Amino acid sequence: MASNLSCPSLWIVQHAALAPSGGRVVDVACGAGRNGRHFWKRGHPTVFLDIDCAKVNDLTGADDVDIREVDLESELPPQWLFAPTTLDVVVATNYLWRPLMPALINSIAPGGMFLYETFAIGNEAFGRPKNPKFLLKAGELLEMVRGKLRVVAFGQETRTDPNPAIIQHIAAVRD
Repeated sequence: MASNLSCPSLWIVQHAALAPSGGRVVDVACGAGRNGRHFWKRGHPTVFLDIDCAKVNDLTGADDVDIREVDLESELPPQWLFAPTTLDVVVATNYLWRPLMPALINSIAPGGMFLYETFAIGNEAFGRPKNPKFLLKAGELLEMVRGKLRVVAFGQETRTDPNPAIIQHIAAVRD
């Protein structure tokens, strides 16, 4: 699969098969919905969340699609969605708002999974984001899930495609 900004994240694709069959997926800060669309095409009811959902409006009215415009950074945490142990899959890429992380992690239901990938310290050498407020520290995702979820895979690496970046990613499940 050619990697570009409209294709789902390779990390997400590699771990999507771990998702509970037909489980509800929430694509957090979805943008154009590339990752949520991947799950939806695999038969998962999918919630697309973003402050501006214009790039997923083509899915309006589609079966098993729920599009919600929400400012995740001011409506914290959105209890209407992130109630504890209610979601089968939480997926997020290229987004970090630390105050939201506990609600995301706690929302994972037994058997559910957490797929997260975003920028890490060192990315400032390549471009945005440069602000440490939006960059993960070494091993930070591991620390966030410690004692709550079982880590299936974790990594931090320099990515060259679609753009150079330092990223950290995790795939974790709730037993």
